[in-house]
Amino acid sequence: MGRAKEFGQGLAVGALMGFAGGVVGTYWFHKQQNMSPDDILTQVKKAFLAEGPIEGSWISFETKPMRKFAIKMNGVEGGITRLEDGKLVSYEFLADAKTGAVLTIDRLTV
Repeated sequence: MGRAKEFGQGLAVGALMGFAGGVVGTYWFHKQQNMSPDDILTQVKKAFLAEGPIEGSWISFETKPMRKFAIKMNGVEGGITRLEDGKLVSYEFLADAKTGAVLTIDRLTV
């Protein structure tokens, strides 16, 4: 009966370690994931919609490596078009692919 008890304890320890490893692995995997380009565009559109209606928008689904001083990251490009004073005005932005933070916004003259 002593061997059965040792086996049960070993099995319980192994199952607990497997569960803990799964939780840590899942957390690490999700931290490595990039934010969806659609979610990034929705976030930028929401900010622009606070100032007025927009006519169109786009975002690239390909990330491109970039560097800002000593910081290396992957970025996605996108754009917003809206009417301002009766004229179409376009904006292009560059956002961090991991966090969705907008790094630059440039107003383009048409």
